[in-house]
Amino acid sequence: MGKGSGYGKVILFGEHFVVHGVPGIVSAIDSTTDAVVEKVSVPGISVRDERTGSKGYTEQKKIQQKESIDRMLEAMGLEKDISLDIWLGGNLPGFSGIGASAASSVAIARAISEELGLNLSDERVNEAAYEAEKAYAGTPSGIDNTAATFGGLLWFKKNVNAPDIIEKLNIKEPVEIIMANSGVVADTKEMVLGVTERKKKYSEKYDKIFKQEEELVVKARKALEGFDLKKVGQLMDMNHKLLQDIEVSCKELDYLVKVARENGAYGAKLTGGGGGGCIVTLTPGKKLQEQVARAIEKEGFKVLRTKVGVKK
Repeated sequence: MGKGSGYGKVILFGEHFVVHGVPGIVSAIDSTTDAVVEKVSVPGISVRDERTGSKGYTEQKKIQQKESIDRMLEAMGLEKDISLDIWLGGNLPGFSGIGASAASSVAIARAISEELGLNLSDERVNEAAYEAEKAYAGTPSGIDNTAATFGGLLWFKKNVNAPDIIEKLNIKEPVEIIMANSGVVADTKEMVLGVTERKKKYSEKYDKIFKQEEELVVKARKALEGFDLKKVGQLMDMNHKLLQDIEVSCKELDYLVKVARENGAYGAKLTGGGGGGCIVTLTPGKKLQEQVARAIEKEGFKVLRTKVGVKK
């Protein structure tokens, strides 16, 4: 049997905007989805998903998961009628917004590669996971699968007619964050399509917002590399406002952001596709991380205590 893992991720800056060519900053977190794949004689592909997660996540993603595996097999040059038993586990919960689909795609691709002796490079695994992500996101930016594959803190810029720009960023040390789950399972594909449609309909308004985001991301990179965490937090707050402006937040996410800020978080914003899923809060140090985590848990929400800047 073959084994593989993929990192969870958090988009610190740029979600949705990255689809349209604005740079984004993404970090792997120190939680992974693990996969075990075994070639079997029973026809078809069976998936045993034993990840913990928000209620309904696994059920709602089942159809997309099947399509993602079909796409992955095609990208790897394999027949769709191959017979495989796939197990998914690990310590990355199945929440929307933490790269769960990309992490599972990378884990499965690596496990298939090992089981079938394909010896795929990280680059080829990343390409296969990108194809798989189309089942979940429609038009993925590529940022999730890249973080899930390579780890670390990454500067990402999507190009249409040229290779994507991926640069590793260095920070002084990993930093504690909290990812809090709204409990709402969102359809990333619909959220991405909605932004694209509104951008066309309200082009003048959206062009201005997208320009503001581009300037903000450049400042965020400088603040991260200079380890100015207070500034990073302020920019996260500003980024959340821009995400509200393009209508991808929701009342649950806005409430979580409010609770995090009121309890000492340096900054807080939605992360990922929006419409549900998670927020990310910047909480340097175990003490502050625990303080904010407990305040959010007291409100009845699930949290993941983790770190950004974790390297492969």
